[in-house]
Amino acid sequence: MKELWLRKGEDRRLRAGHLWVFGNEVDVSKSPLNAFTPGEEALVRDARGQALGCAFVNPHSLICARIYSRKAGQALDGALLRERLETALALRERCFDAPYYRLCHGEGDVLPGLVVDRFGDHLTVQIGTAGMDARKEQLREVLRSLLSPASILWDNDLASRSLEGLARDNDLEGDVPEELDVPENGCRFLAPCRTGQKTGWFYDQRRNRAEAARYANGVQVLDIFSYAGGFGGTAARAGASSVTFIDASQTAVDYAVRNAARNAPRLADADAVKGLCGDAFACMEQLYEEGRRFGLVCLDPPAFIKRRKDAEQGKAAYRKANALAVRLLEPGGVFVSCSCSHHLPAETLRGLVALAAAKNHRQGRILYAGGQPEDHPVHCAMPETAYLKCFIAHMS
Repeated sequence: MKELWLRKGEDRRLRAGHLWVFGNEVDVSKSPLNAFTPGEEALVRDARGQALGCAFVNPHSLICARIYSRKAGQALDGALLRERLETALALRERCFDAPYYRLCHGEGDVLPGLVVDRFGDHLTVQIGTAGMDARKEQLREVLRSLLSPASILWDNDLASRSLEGLARDNDLEGDVPEELDVPENGCRFLAPCRTGQKTGWFYDQRRNRAEAARYANGVQVLDIFSYAGGFGGTAARAGASSVTFIDASQTAVDYAVRNAARNAPRLADADAVKGLCGDAFACMEQLYEEGRRFGLVCLDPPAFIKRRKDAEQGKAAYRKANALAVRLLEPGGVFVSCSCSHHLPAETLRGLVALAAAKNHRQGRILYAGGQPEDHPVHCAMPETAYLKCFIAHMS
């Protein structure tokens, strides 16, 4: 196993448990990065020569190495993959009574670059690093031995794969379904499998959707950036008097409307489920001009801040979205504001909710502050893995 040497003073973060090594932290005079092939294993040493753990290396990536073990000389082989995935599976089986969850959450499960979502006997797998991609065959064997899935979608359409120099063509094994049928919070949701956003369904909002639905009974609900209607569909089953969805994708809107009707047939019978396809900001303006007001508004936008350098521009988009959404609330309504940008701190989002309330001459009171559930574990030494924020506020 080759050695990757760090520059003096660049070991503190790793000693605290962090798993990433950046290119500018490497002593290239002792260990030139161009001497490594993408995905190659290396023993990471500090400037004094002390071993810090084993990592796989990609010399072409800003994050040039990702630690997968603190044991010197340990290979990332089938045995270690099995051990990590068995640990991940045991945790999920303690928390969930049905096989519908995120089975592996990358660094949160100490398998950098690997995401596995389980939908009954189907798995959707995303590999975002060269190190994990080099071990795809071993990973396939472990997943088949551990879970015996009927089908696997290797979903490679990820921007991170381009950054790692990896191909983005999808790979299908078995009879991969066109649609996913996902039970959640007493509801059942359909979502596109092969062409859906991310892995097809956003398990990370499970707990927040249930909490938001507590305020849905008897009120009109607006679900903005709805995708397949997780917030609105849960609210429909909880007793909403109507549900309106907004998304830029017509396919997503169609799924959202179907899911609301599926979980609350009474709304479909009353023609009380509507979908708007278009730019969310323009649709919110349109609803306001039409005089529409809602008792529960759920705002779950995509990551407006994907890179640190885009923070100010992205923050402005969050600010505008929150202000427009609060404007659509009736007095005494409840507002749900989410962000999946790890570059937007929770306290900043809370401040944007407060600003939206003030701009609309409302008094806002935080009822709930949430994040990602237990199948999306946060690595305690890596704040980057705590990406999801959710605030629920009463607006009088």
